[in-house]
Amino acid sequence: MTKTQRQAKITELLENVVISTAAQLVTLLQGEGWAVTQATVTRDLQELGSIKIRDENGSRRIVLAETPKIAAAPVDHLRRMMGEWVISVECSQNLVIVRTPPGCAHVVASALDRSALAGVLGSVAGDDTVLIVAKDSIGGTGLTQQLRTLAGLDSATVKGI
Repeated sequence: MTKTQRQAKITELLENVVISTAAQLVTLLQGEGWAVTQATVTRDLQELGSIKIRDENGSRRIVLAETPKIAAAPVDHLRRMMGEWVISVECSQNLVIVRTPPGCAHVVASALDRSALAGVLGSVAGDDTVLIVAKDSIGGTGLTQQLRTLAGLDSATVKGI
């Protein structure tokens, strides 16, 4: 169990269960098989930015302080990045390969990740290639067509296997 995994579990518990003390959180975590101490959980709560509040029912509870969520970047930003840096888009089943000039793949992958484009499970960028995994609901061909349109490439020449 890593610190990141433990803090993710703590976040999940705080979002779903009314927890009023670190000791109560320790008990819940230990009940699920996590080997934790109260000191560790207290440090995690501090690092996560937790606060104690009274909820709408008047109960005291520990919550994570509201932080502004990073909003998805507008599709126009993705369109500009794709139009400027994408050379080709090809697919095989649910995998899509986007080619860029050397050293530019991370720019396209970052814009893609921040756009939260429907149909994308995730992407991995190399030097001049971005590998994108498409959701089954859209498939590689559907996502390829979307990306080619965003990049301003001729969608009639989609290459798929």
